[in-house]
Amino acid sequence: MHSEIGLIERYRQFLPVSDDTPVISLSEGNTPLVPATSLPRKLGKPQLQLYFKLEGLNPTGSFKDRGMTLAISKAVESRASAVICASTGNTSASAAAFAAKAGLTCYVLLPAGKVALGKLAQAILYGATVIQIDGNFDQALDMVRSLAAECNLTIVNSINPYRLEGQKTAAFEVIEQLGRPPDYLCIPVGNAGNISAYWRGFRLWREIGKAKSAPRMFGFEAAGSAAIVRGEPIANPETVATAIRIGNPASWKEAEQAARDSGGLIDSVTDEEILEAYAMLARSEGIFCEPSSAASLAGLIKQLKAGSIQGDATVTLVLTGNGLKDPDTALKLSETDMRAVPADLKKLKEVMGF
Repeated sequence: MHSEIGLIERYRQFLPVSDDTPVISLSEGNTPLVPATSLPRKLGKPQLQLYFKLEGLNPTGSFKDRGMTLAISKAVESRASAVICASTGNTSASAAAFAAKAGLTCYVLLPAGKVALGKLAQAILYGATVIQIDGNFDQALDMVRSLAAECNLTIVNSINPYRLEGQKTAAFEVIEQLGRPPDYLCIPVGNAGNISAYWRGFRLWREIGKAKSAPRMFGFEAAGSAAIVRGEPIANPETVATAIRIGNPASWKEAEQAARDSGGLIDSVTDEEILEAYAMLARSEGIFCEPSSAASLAGLIKQLKAGSIQGDATVTLVLTGNGLKDPDTALKLSETDMRAVPADLKKLKEVMGF
């Protein structure tokens, strides 16, 4: 689905780049916007116009590539010798890939035992120096800040201003693909950069006359790491949705502003609701996303029941990462008996129910 050019060339006039900026690209962006076929009826809302923005089809399997192409390009422009990030997984994979493309050294700090293996494998194979710390993401990010200052490293987490500028391009694409802005955009919230970036994009398109309106932004944290909803940082965040297991979001204030200015909200969903939505997406729409992505559907279901989202609205759900990032969760949920069956036709028909 990717175009031959990446998002920097496609949206150059709307990004902080110049003729002197070397473009480090893996042809990211231009991800599909897929209409739902079964879910509206299953949710009892047959008039609901539901679309999925499949960000898991970016080159490293997550939305992080949108911001990373710009962050790494600007790092090369500033003659950086090395980059560093803290990560719950997807940032590490993206940073390592784009750093490899650029010929830069990449250092990654991960919370030990809290990163899905698919993401860890990516960062390692891309050649990053991967270090697991005995602590959570927020502690890792604090250490990254200190290391960057002391060792002259460029941070490529979303606190890097270029990250959100790159990520805002997804909002441009949603409008271009749909032909207009949706009424609502539902999105997972972890470090809170993505909801902030989408709102920047929608707001800009409205300001320059490319759209007449902007969607209401509905962001959803996991209940065990819902710092914004609770109104205070969480020292030990916990959730099955590892990508949003963050207790002190870096873009907290901008995310709150995005929800407020758009007439939206930031709410939380439980792990049970996330996993139910995760399975529902796969079995109803043929979409395999990572658990954190399913927070957007879990949140939509919750808000439809509450009446906060109308049943005949046009809604875009952002699915931030590919399901292959975290195959363990899918296998744990499966009720399929994977024991080998004899290579015998009669036995096979018995197992199949014939």
